[in-house]
Amino acid sequence: MLVAWLLLSLSLLQGALGSTVHLRRANDRHGRCTYSFTVPSPHEASCPGSDQAMPAILDLQRESNMQRSELESAKARLSLLESLVTQSHAVEGSSAPTVESLQRELASLRMETTQQKSQANRMETAYRDLLRNRSSLEEEKWRLEREKEELERRLESSSQEIAQLRANQCPQVRDTPVQDSLQRSKKVSRWDMKSPDYQELKSEMTEVSASSIFQESSSHSHVGTEDTGTGCGELVWVGEPVTLRKAETIAGKYGVWMKDPEPASPYTHETTWRIDTVGTDIRQVFEYDNTDQFMQGYPSKVHVLPRSMESTGAVIYRGSLYFQRRKSRILAKYDLRKETITVQKDLTNAGYHGQFPYAWGGYTDIDLAVDEMGLWAIYSTQKAKGAIVLSTLDPETLEIRQTWETNIRKQSVANSFMICGTLYTINSYSSPDAMINFAYNTATSTRKLLKIHFENRYKYSSMVDYNPRERKLLAWDNFNMVTYDIRLSKM
Repeated sequence: MLVAWLLLSLSLLQGALGSTVHLRRANDRHGRCTYSFTVPSPHEASCPGSDQAMPAILDLQRESNMQRSELESAKARLSLLESLVTQSHAVEGSSAPTVESLQRELASLRMETTQQKSQANRMETAYRDLLRNRSSLEEEKWRLEREKEELERRLESSSQEIAQLRANQCPQVRDTPVQDSLQRSKKVSRWDMKSPDYQELKSEMTEVSASSIFQESSSHSHVGTEDTGTGCGELVWVGEPVTLRKAETIAGKYGVWMKDPEPASPYTHETTWRIDTVGTDIRQVFEYDNTDQFMQGYPSKVHVLPRSMESTGAVIYRGSLYFQRRKSRILAKYDLRKETITVQKDLTNAGYHGQFPYAWGGYTDIDLAVDEMGLWAIYSTQKAKGAIVLSTLDPETLEIRQTWETNIRKQSVANSFMICGTLYTINSYSSPDAMINFAYNTATSTRKLLKIHFENRYKYSSMVDYNPRERKLLAWDNFNMVTYDIRLSKM
């Protein structure tokens, strides 16, 4: 260490004083090694005299001090170098674990970077999906706005048609004052333009003829002697519709009107009931004392049902209203005199609220009917796979007495009705040249293909029922309440 320090000092002196410094090494008298060196003066060729010695000594002292200072500085730098070398050796001795630690940290950083990139990619994907969803929502909004405009246009067209028909109607059929009718009712159902009947709109696009679905050999209708009495027979003819009156508001686009074939006092065969079925809370039943009041539009009473009803399948029988409760397969019997529901019964396994409706829609899954044999339910089940099921009901308890499963698909026909224990179906609710195309006889459990003309004059029949007392068909055709004469063959 000392040799290295001397060599470094010598190199510093040589750098500072030039290459004329001479180093000598010799043993002193005690045998120790001593070092000496000579340095020629840069200013004096020879040593000065005694009178000049002091300035020279002072100069030498100054130079010695400077050299000592430089040596101290070199020594400090050397110490620093030794410290750095020591630290370097220490680091070299522990380099392996430090490198391993750095590698682990680098791997961790790389993994974190990968995760961040993956998260960034997911966020970017989610953002793109959000943009696509936004675009889809804007397109859907645009489409709904167009549909709303189309519905408003159709409503305006219907209003104009109503006004025109009122202006051109026969003199004996008086126009109905809307305000008078509304004042005499307790509550009027409202048409919700924001929630149009989806089934109605869908059915207008998808209506098909049932006769094209069932491929059968055509059999001719048996036209025998006309039965003008009270006995039963087979339907052979349906006359042209006769319009009795027209609904006043949009709530009456479709509905049901009825007479009781077996009335209970104080009601008579002339007492008429009407229900407008457009809306989500159908409770009003308008009662008219006779046909004239019904045609003029002045109800004698308005019943408000304690439970909301559904569809156009209600009937009046023996002084009670039979109807299907909304969004359920429960049948209810409402006593018109007591103004209360006396019986409620679940129609086992029956489809409801759009599962097996008629072709026109309207949640007509359960259609009640009355004929010479009594009270009927026309419906379908999952087990029947959409085929029409017929059941006779006990009018007192609503218990099922007997059931028949036909092979006529319910959603392929527009309407149906019962005459003398036989089911008759209509193939279209909108065609002016519709046909009564099938008959299913419960007495023989057989089906027959028919071709009996049936006119939908106003191109939207939402209800067709048979009245065994009058031997007529009652129908609701696009705001209009109409009747059809019929003929039955003699059995």
